[in-house]
Amino acid sequence: MNWGGLALGLFSFGIIGFGFYWVIRLEYYLGYLWWPYPLALGLLLIGGSLLVPNAGYSALLGITGASFVWGATELKEQAVRAELGWFKFNPGRKPDPPLARLIRRIKAPHL
Repeated sequence: MNWGGLALGLFSFGIIGFGFYWVIRLEYYLGYLWWPYPLALGLLLIGGSLLVPNAGYSALLGITGASFVWGATELKEQAVRAELGWFKFNPGRKPDPPLARLIRRIKAPHL
């Protein structure tokens, strides 16, 4: 028997669930302007998955990277949901991220 498929499915389920959590928390504490940083992390993880010789570990990195890319696209949507009152809004957020003026000029991605 090969349990690899079941393990990857459970890992995917867990990392997607964790993605919902970190998107809500990151937007609450830092704001949506931080979206380029999880996007870059996700792209690095996906790129790293191409370099890993083991198929299982490569899949784990790719799944995690894709989840971070998805989460980066959801940060702006989460900010809208917070403004609508669906989630708590944090008026005392941390200061803007590095390069905030440049990030404001770039349209936040969404899927």
